[in-house]
Amino acid sequence: MADHSFSDGVPSDSVEAAKNASNTEKLTDQVMQNPRVLAALQERLDNVPHTPSSYIETLPKAVKRRINALKQLQVRCAHIEAKFYEEVHDLERKYAALYQPLFDKRREFITGDVEPTDAESEWHSENEEEEKLAGDMKSKVVVTEKAAATAEEPDPKGIPEFWFTIFRNVDMLSELVQEYDEPILKHLQDIKVKFSDPGQPMSFVLEFHFEPNDYFTNSVLTKTYKMKSEPDKADPFSFEGPEIVDCDGCTIDWKKGKNVTVKTIKKKQKHKGRGTVRTITKQVPNESFFNFFNPLKASGDGESLDEDSEFTLASDFEIGHFFRERIVPRAVLYFTGEAIEDDDNETPMPNLFITSSARYVVQAAVLVVGGIRLKRRSLRNRAGKAGVCEAVSEFEEGEEGEEEELEGDEEGEDEDDAEINPKV
Repeated sequence: MADHSFSDGVPSDSVEAAKNASNTEKLTDQVMQNPRVLAALQERLDNVPHTPSSYIETLPKAVKRRINALKQLQVRCAHIEAKFYEEVHDLERKYAALYQPLFDKRREFITGDVEPTDAESEWHSENEEEEKLAGDMKSKVVVTEKAAATAEEPDPKGIPEFWFTIFRNVDMLSELVQEYDEPILKHLQDIKVKFSDPGQPMSFVLEFHFEPNDYFTNSVLTKTYKMKSEPDKADPFSFEGPEIVDCDGCTIDWKKGKNVTVKTIKKKQKHKGRGTVRTITKQVPNESFFNFFNPLKASGDGESLDEDSEFTLASDFEIGHFFRERIVPRAVLYFTGEAIEDDDNETPMPNLFITSSARYVVQAAVLVVGGIRLKRRSLRNRAGKAGVCEAVSEFEEGEEGEEEELEGDEEGEDEDDAEINPKV
């Protein structure tokens, strides 16, 4: 039988527990009176992460219910904001029609179809005093030398290579242009932006107008950017304005041997069985600015794009937006380089209307144009990676079309592979 000890009717183990509790309490009081211990505890408390979600979880159900009501109001605000941007698009269309006569006259001056009057050519620059001083210095030069210099000064038609110069000046564009693209772009006479008609789905079209040339028969190449302005049903709080969701290019009618978006290569293939070598030719994609008119399509069936495709698509959207918002409206300043200097010196501003009244967001959240969050990659990535030559494993030989297997190994890659580029 167990032996239970009692002291004044109280079990001894209870007395012992009470003594331990009393000692612990005294020790705790002593520790908490130590300033160093208090400071250490406070530091640890300060370092404990306090996230908004963890705070929300601690709130009473009644408060959470009211927060849900606020979210309902926020969704309604997002739908009103979407309507606001739709009306902004209508306003942009209205003012685009007012800008167009000025842009048409700009094209006439660039192409030389019209010569500006003296009044139209008058411009007072910031360096006017320096230029006047330089002019006074020049006036002291011997009259005969001055006359000779004037006689030798060329007077080309219009403004030669106007748009091509802009491509060279702007890094975003110059990295897309290959050497064999340059003579083609010198025929570019104008770039226009056209907005979708009232009542039609929101979109805009870039039109690249070319003079007759030796490369393709098209007079206009187009790129259409499709947009939407409505909150996502699955994530309405992500709405930040109109989204560019897809784009379409156009077919370029290249003249024979002039297509710079492909190249013909020759490869030597060795037969697996007999060891004989045969030379084959194949066309593969080639890096070129004109791949811009054959864009990657956004996935519309719910399938996600790979990382490279997402970045390529995001770069395409960014370039289209840049043409629309910067290049076309301020072309002369990108030609002279003044706009580029302004862009370099621009101080980041709050994300209000950015460069226009709308912001464009790639569906996959890869890009937010305006305050752009994007690892910029050239469109040439698409051409470069898609243009990897695949080894030919079969070829037809003889009258009966007998198939013989070839080995895909390349012998002497640097020596045996030959590129046959289009004639530029």
